[in-house]
Amino acid sequence: MTSIKVSYSHSEFHAEAAQLAAKLGLDVVMLGLVQSDTTVDQDYHLNIGPEGLSLLPVPRAIHGPIMCQFDSGANSHRRKYGGGNGQAIAKAVGLSGKFYPNVLDLTAGLGSDGFVLAGLGCRVKLLERNAVVFSLLQDGLRRAQHVALDDSELGEVISRMALIESDAQDFLAALTEDQCEDVIYLDPMFPERKKRAKVKKEMQAFQRIVGADQDAADLLPLALERARYRVVVKRSAGADFLAGKQPSYSLEGKSTRFDIFALRKLPS
Repeated sequence: MTSIKVSYSHSEFHAEAAQLAAKLGLDVVMLGLVQSDTTVDQDYHLNIGPEGLSLLPVPRAIHGPIMCQFDSGANSHRRKYGGGNGQAIAKAVGLSGKFYPNVLDLTAGLGSDGFVLAGLGCRVKLLERNAVVFSLLQDGLRRAQHVALDDSELGEVISRMALIESDAQDFLAALTEDQCEDVIYLDPMFPERKKRAKVKKEMQAFQRIVGADQDAADLLPLALERARYRVVVKRSAGADFLAGKQPSYSLEGKSTRFDIFALRKLPS
């Protein structure tokens, strides 16, 4: 069992931490005043500090803080130097110089793929049902909006991203035909690797906190009913097709594969 508490690094953040803890139904503690509970597999703190909201392991030596960061780091580098429309994800959703699809990302996580697509001109709705992950993503967007006051280019990207806290199945079931999006994007949590290779720290934490997306296979038929042009499923290279369903075609990469279910011809 994984234990999560909301923590704060300075007394000035106590009220904000208490508010978040009440929303999530979690205990609140001051960082540094509590030790890891040895009765659980791993403790995490959802910590509020001067730099924003972060997920911290206890003990801290396991890995560094996990934050949703759009104005710096890997997301910023990929936006500036990632390869534009030549990226596999852009080809997968059918993005071109003439067509910029509206994308519904059913499993947003920390929003990295959604940010890439928004940076290329797509309007992206980001769905996230896990309350901890949603809080991290919401905080990342909030901080990016603040930075964007002095960075109009970043501001344009963030303005094309809309965050929704919802279970994907419930959201899809409630969509009317007029509300369907051009492309539905699905990136379920990959199964744990059979080899004992070290995975990214985000994946280590998410595997503990979110667990595997056991209902991902149930999302696919719903997505195929609600997408206008195509459904894109992101998988690890070598993984089985989601729900055993053969896609129209796939785009293969070294570690990642995009399975494309083409429903009708894209606008040109």
